[in-house]
Amino acid sequence: MTLTLWTLIAIQIAMASFDTIYHHELAERLAWRPSQRHELTLHAARSLIYAALFLVLGFLEPHGFFAMLVIAALAVEVFVTLADFIEEDMSRKLPASERVNHTLLAINYGAILVLAAPVLVAWAGEPAAVKLVSHGYWSALMVFAAAGAVIFGLRDLAASRRPEAAVTAPEDLVTALPPRQTVLVTGATGFIGRRLVQALTTAGHQVIVLARDPARAATLNPPFRLITGLSQLPDDTAIDAIVNLAGEPVANGLWTVGKRHRILASRLRMTGNVVRLIRRLHRKPAVLVNGSAIGWYGARDDEILTEAESGRPSFGNSVCADWERAAVQAERFGVRVVRLRIGLVLGTEGGMLAQMLIPFEYGFGGPIGSGRQWMPWIALDDMVRLIASAIANPAFTGPVNATAPEPVRNATFTHELARALRRPAVLRLPAAPLRWLAGDMAEELLLTGRRVVPDKALRNGFVFRYPSLRAALSAILGGAVESDDVRRALSHLPAPAAKK
Repeated sequence: MTLTLWTLIAIQIAMASFDTIYHHELAERLAWRPSQRHELTLHAARSLIYAALFLVLGFLEPHGFFAMLVIAALAVEVFVTLADFIEEDMSRKLPASERVNHTLLAINYGAILVLAAPVLVAWAGEPAAVKLVSHGYWSALMVFAAAGAVIFGLRDLAASRRPEAAVTAPEDLVTALPPRQTVLVTGATGFIGRRLVQALTTAGHQVIVLARDPARAATLNPPFRLITGLSQLPDDTAIDAIVNLAGEPVANGLWTVGKRHRILASRLRMTGNVVRLIRRLHRKPAVLVNGSAIGWYGARDDEILTEAESGRPSFGNSVCADWERAAVQAERFGVRVVRLRIGLVLGTEGGMLAQMLIPFEYGFGGPIGSGRQWMPWIALDDMVRLIASAIANPAFTGPVNATAPEPVRNATFTHELARALRRPAVLRLPAAPLRWLAGDMAEELLLTGRRVVPDKALRNGFVFRYPSLRAALSAILGGAVESDDVRRALSHLPAPAAKK
């Protein structure tokens, strides 16, 4: 084999590794998307074929019948790859970077076949034999590549056969709403917004989506009305409720001066625009459900925090306080304002849990810092149900803690997540390097906590479908729900409204 062929193989390995780690694992999280079971099966088959080919290329020289087996394996790989391309195009919208990477992989693989085919055909014409060979560093690279292909191949195969999560029909999440409501949603392409829009549209409500990126909005569950600016809504637009979830993500980068400015400015700008829309509408919406966060309370120890508690100075408190003050301005126009102080929302499609799944699934999870900091959490579906209840129930007004009734410490969260994934979780992440790398962001989001409870939601009769962390993780991650809490909660849930 020539240096050119080895170089092309190395390039193929590098591009395939980037595609797997960046696109499949980090960006798309395919292993946790039930819709991608067929794609994962194809990925697993291709990875295991690659592993065998890498070992053969690194240490063996096949002749005769054995060379024909290698040719057959290359042909099967081409077939699997073509089937994978079709499956991907049919089942999900590929980002531009993944399409480009696939094109480069196909071109490079074609070049490899052009160079390797004459050699393999010549070997196939010789008597059957297998010779041991060594190619030095190239053989070592093949061992590394084969090991990676086996790991990811077996992982994808296991993921394709993972028990399905407890999926709630989207329309059942908004049964609290009266029929045929018109709801304006900002931040609709975000983690919470996507599920909310899906629930509203599936239940037959009229949804107006405000999105700056029409391409991202196109992936939302139809039907909905898309606008790219609130100025596109005439003064006589009839809107029953507004859900304002828009804002610069908080946990996707270091809190530089510029990042802090974007976090605050994006929330104030959008909320100010919403209030101005309300002011000019001839018929005012009944309610504005405005996002906020548990960061409002600042860093706390073991104190139980209801909506009646005051906040403590911190960056999170400053942002949330300004955000809430901007939303309260809508009350001047007779609109009921609900300020949702949202905790850690759990789901596999986004949020903190999605970021934790990869290290925990590979056995690299563990507590953060002391592990004693409180983590107020809420399942995504309960989050959507609470938004619907806040819209429908006039008793919801002012601050409302959007968290489950049972906050847990980080060490407990770590233990339950590892248990749900059947993995160890012993690699503690020390506080010092986190503080050094991420400063205030690590301090406020990871190392300190707050014991927030949903006092107002419970007093207003809201029943959590997932009151305990074990029940929530079992349902979200596809395990058997073992907690009696879920059965008790489900027995008290109102039956879905009859379809008219």
